[in-house]
Amino acid sequence: MIKIYHNPRCRKSREGLEVLEKSGQEFEVVRYLENIPTKEELREVIACLGISPENLVRKNEAIWKEKYRNQLLTDEQVLDAMIAHPKLIERPIVMKGRKAVIGRPAENIEEIL
Repeated sequence: MIKIYHNPRCRKSREGLEVLEKSGQEFEVVRYLENIPTKEELREVIACLGISPENLVRKNEAIWKEKYRNQLLTDEQVLDAMIAHPKLIERPIVMKGRKAVIGRPAENIEEIL
């Protein structure tokens, strides 16, 4: 089953959702700002992406700049920050099985369809 971590207010996330809709495949939409992922779910996403937790952070968000920038954070602290402030999570994220991509640009999603 395909899963998209989606923020409907984000243009890039809406573009990613459109790619999935056009694919004709079934998928689940997770509105991660409302249904905040657990730390374990974030760990799974990060493992499937093959990146570090900090690489999943939107570093241009004001909350990151105000509270976390220029700090030496552990992976656990970065995960805690994303759970406390889910706007920090990069979007959209599309998962299929043990594969995942960040849909920026939306064409990245086609890699796992």
